Amino acid sequence: MAHNCLQCIKYLMFVFNLLFWTLNSEAGWQLVHQHLEIIWRESMPLAPSELPPKKHLLEQLGGCGILGVGIWLAVTQGNFATLSSSFPSLSAANLLIVTGTFVMIIGFVGCIGAIKENKCLLLSFFIMLLIIFLLELAVVILFFVYTDKIDKYAQRDLKKGLHLYGTDGNIGLTNAWSIIQTDFRCCGVSNYTDWFEVYNTTRVPDSCCLEFSENCGLHSPGTWWKAPCYETVKIWLQENLLAVGIFGLCTAMVQILGLTFAMTMYCQVVKADTYCA
Repeated sequence: MAHNCLQCIKYLMFVFNLLFWTLNSEAGWQLVHQHLEIIWRESMPLAPSELPPKKHLLEQLGGCGILGVGIWLAVTQGNFATLSSSFPSLSAANLLIVTGTFVMIIGFVGCIGAIKENKCLLLSFFIMLLIIFLLELAVVILFFVYTDKIDKYAQRDLKKGLHLYGTDGNIGLTNAWSIIQTDFRCCGVSNYTDWFEVYNTTRVPDSCCLEFSENCGLHSPGTWWKAPCYETVKIWLQENLLAVGIFGLCTAMVQILGLTFAMTMYCQVVKADTYCA
């Protein structure tokens, strides 16, 4: 009976980690090809009517293709979706690459550890997964404790980053702001006047225009979006808070399940080795 339970846990854990590996390699590149045209178009200044809806891309990115999408963005789009001037390496591409790499490594260790019933690999899998789980928990707690401070710092840093818009070597930041302002129909961090300090004149990027046209940012304020981007994106995130919460809860449950499987199997292997000895 105990042997059958061990075999059941062994194969469940193997399949569990194999899915992690597969979703981050094969499906990732499939997703890249699906959104090839979308990402290419996003790197160019487009009119609001020409952009794809943000919901379509965000829904399909959830849970698959992390590493593949990250590498593709890094190679073709530079520092795609980089908004922070203080942390230029904190781009969407880099985050996806790091996350995808960690998931694939942990999945690989879990797969081999389960199928080989290797104590060292099982314990390594348990420790790595536990560290990630505790780090995620710490980040969530710190975020809620220091929400106001994070808000103020983020707005200050984003305004500082506006001065890099359109400059050499900052195509990622430029593309990110163009996409956000066009997609969310907003302008500037807290107001469209944020751009006046960047250009030292009454001007905004063309992505702020109600109707896109070349040099439309030189026209009167009546032709620009008035909503602040920071608050607009924040409201959008709050509206999707339930989905984010469900995703976070499911992620935590999967990690706890993985920890339970790993430790149970490790203990059973140790007992079997002790009995055989």
